[in-house]
Order: sequence, then C-alpha cells, then structure tokens
Amino acid sequence: MNTAVVVGSGPNGLAAAVSLAAEGVQVTVLEAADEVGGGARSSEAIVPGLLHDHCSAIHPMAVGSQFVSRFNLDRYGLTWRWPEIDCVHPLDDGSAGVLHRSVDQTAAGLGRDGPRWRGAFGYAASRFDALSDDIMGPLLRMPHHPLMLARFGAPTVLPASAFARLFRTPQGRALFGGVAAHAFRPLHYPMTSAIGMGIITAGHRHGWPVAEGGSQSITNAMVALLSELGGKIETGVRVQTASQLPPADITMFDLAPEAVAGILADVLPRRVSRAFSKFRRGPGAFKVDFAVQGGVPWTNPDARRAGTVHVVGDYRELAAAERDVHAGRMPERPFVLVGQQYLADPGRSVGDIHPVWTYAHVPNGFSGDATEAIIAQIERFAPGFRERIVGQAVRNPAEFATYNANYVGGDIMTGSKDIRQLTFGPRTTLSPYSIGLPGMFICSAATPPGPGAHGMCGANAAEVALDYLGTRLAM
Repeated sequence: MNTAVVVGSGPNGLAAAVSLAAEGVQVTVLEAADEVGGGARSSEAIVPGLLHDHCSAIHPMAVGSQFVSRFNLDRYGLTWRWPEIDCVHPLDDGSAGVLHRSVDQTAAGLGRDGPRWRGAFGYAASRFDALSDDIMGPLLRMPHHPLMLARFGAPTVLPASAFARLFRTPQGRALFGGVAAHAFRPLHYPMTSAIGMGIITAGHRHGWPVAEGGSQSITNAMVALLSELGGKIETGVRVQTASQLPPADITMFDLAPEAVAGILADVLPRRVSRAFSKFRRGPGAFKVDFAVQGGVPWTNPDARRAGTVHVVGDYRELAAAERDVHAGRMPERPFVLVGQQYLADPGRSVGDIHPVWTYAHVPNGFSGDATEAIIAQIERFAPGFRERIVGQAVRNPAEFATYNANYVGGDIMTGSKDIRQLTFGPRTTLSPYSIGLPGMFICSAATPPGPGAHGMCGANAAEVALDYLGTRLAM
C-alpha cells in the first residue's frame, strides 16, 4: 500500500489527506498544534456558550467547491446556513451597497448601476459551476471551458480601480471595491479585480453561507471522513527538519513556502529554496471578537440583516486605506470586516448576547493596538455600538502568527496576492504544487486557488501526487 504524510492540518492539508486516502493511500497527518483545523477553528470565548470563529468565517468559495461537493461533507455533520443578505457596504449618508445572492435583486437595489452589475456578473454567475473547474485550479493550464473562461477572465486582469469605474453610483463602486479589497492589495494594482470578481460571482451562485456550529464544523467533517477512510492524525508533532519526516511515498506540506524551505534546508533544490525564501508577504489582520448585547445597531436597516458588513466609507476612502496598509502605514480609518454569523446560525448566541467577528487590515507585523480604530469605524455607522459591548477578545498580528505559523506577520492570506504569486503560486512554474523533490508537494493557501476553507489547494496537490504515484508504478 502506498503511504503519505501530510504536514499541517488546515483545510488544505485535510483535503489533501482525504483525497489521497479516498484512492487507497495510507495517510498520516502531522499537526504541530494540539488541535487540528488551521484557520477553520471555532470555540467559545468571552461569554460561556458564545461561539466565535477563529479566522475563516464566511464561505462563498467553499460551499460549492469541487472538493466539498465530491465528498458530500454534509454526511459528516456539515450544514450550511445563509443570512438574509450576504453583504452590505454602508455609507455615511445612511445608504448602502447591498449584495444579495440573487443578481437581479442586487441589481434592483443599485439603481442606475443595476444593468451594469447584471452585465458584469450575471453571465458568469449562471455558469459558475462550470467556470469553477478552471478558476479553482492553476491558472496556467489548458482550460476546460476556454471561451467561457476568456469572457470571465478578461476583466480580471484590470485593477479594481478601473473595474470600479464601471459603476456610476457610490453604492455600486463601494460594494465592488469592498469585496475586491479582500485581496489585501492596493486597488490600483493590476489583477486586483480577480479576487473580487471571483467572490462576487461565487456568491451570486451559492451565497455567502456560514457553517452551522462554526467553521470548526468544516474541519470536524473532514476529520470524520478521513477517519472513515483509515487516515490517522497526530497532534502536537512539530516538524522542523527533514530528518523528522517519517518515510513515505508522498509527503505533502500544508505550510507556508518559507517553512517548507526551513524544514528541507539543503535537501531542497537551490532554485526552489531561493524562490520559497523570497516569498512575498501581504498585510496583516488585527482581529477583535465582541460580545454585543442586542447586536450591532446599524443605521442602515439592511446591515442589520447581513452576514457580512464592510466598514470603511466610500470607495475613495477604502482605496486610500489599502494604499496606506500596503505602504506600512496604519490608516486612521482602516477597512474593517464585520461578521454577524449568528444571524444565519442563532445557536452561536447566548440569549440576547451575540458574537460579532471583526478584523481590520493593518500593515504586516503591526505592533500597535487597532481595537479603538475598529470600534470607532463601527460606531460611525452604528451609533451606540460601544455601549452595547459586554466583552471583547483581541488577536493581533503576532498572535495570529503564533496561532497559525502560516500567518507570518498576521498575513492570513498566506502570501501577497500580487500578479506573480496569484498566477504561479510560491514560485514561477507551471507546476505550483511540486517542490522539485520526488514525491514531495506543497498544498497550502500559498498555492492556487488561494485562501479559503474550500480545500481546493489540497485537492489539486493531491491530484498531482496521485499522478506521480501512477507514473512511478508504471515504470
């Protein structure tokens, strides 16, 4: 029987392990922490019974991913829950850009931008399941649907600032810009439209759901499936050198490229080691979880029904904040993402006390305290929020890196999503999961298609590993 070792148990490590085990490979997962899941973990915090997601929280790219669909994770306890409204971007005048699962409903709320929104996203959303075969894998390969991909892909090379000019209203521009800013990149840079277009299109097809019982439920489902397939998980095992790796036919690393280079040291081909060591990092996240009596008193009524709220003001202010963060400056008014998962999953709350998940974009390695800036931004669009806070828990960039070693400097994206790294992954190659050593592969969020609990980095890497096994056995 072929054997595999997977180092790291985030969603991608577990997806790689499941994909290999499903093909009869004997898999062992090694996890440095005492619990599995990477960024897809949840726990009670602040108030007993109040459930908070640690990092990954809203899942438009996971709910319809090929990995999740293939293995029917609902059979292992994963249940998706949708809020009434996916995302709202409030403005200072009390209005907002409102993102619904329905393209038509979103367009109807955007006034004269409605036809433009429908034209930008309607076609791709209606064909997203087929389109995802191409966009959820390496970009530089023969596409399954070349004409469809060409129609979708052409605008993705644009800076988000250029694409946002398609919209004439402040609400339309802010709504698109807020989603594009999930890339943690200055919005005037090329290809910053790509992540925004991908998330919006996926959301119009599948919505922006949460996992019932927290994102930990995604991890739990994969662990249960892996166990059923005969896979094993060992926690508290920190691999620091190549000599600590058990012998195996396949070794998968759900680790940041720098960590892979550190473990394999002189064993790694020099060209790969050099590329991994020069892997570029993106800005950081500063996270604050709040326990809020009665929820957030948003001025805009739609924001009170939204699973996600983007808090920063209009497009111009958003773009300025992202430029500052990328330049290493902490903006006075940062871009803040607010998650109200309890609206879709009420079991996370305790009576009238609700868990509110937030993080701000900050410079990588930011050592200050962004708590007050986050509160002030929310208070700006929800007067009285401060008085409703009954408790809070902070995770700064350094603590993010301690929580998950892949998040260097608070970089929860596992690397800058610039043109090269978004296109190729951690090094310039047509095989982003290969690391130049027989039977060894990288499968973290540094590889295509990037961050999220969709598991596709791991599933794609496992497919390459299985091809390697098949080739070796045929020789």
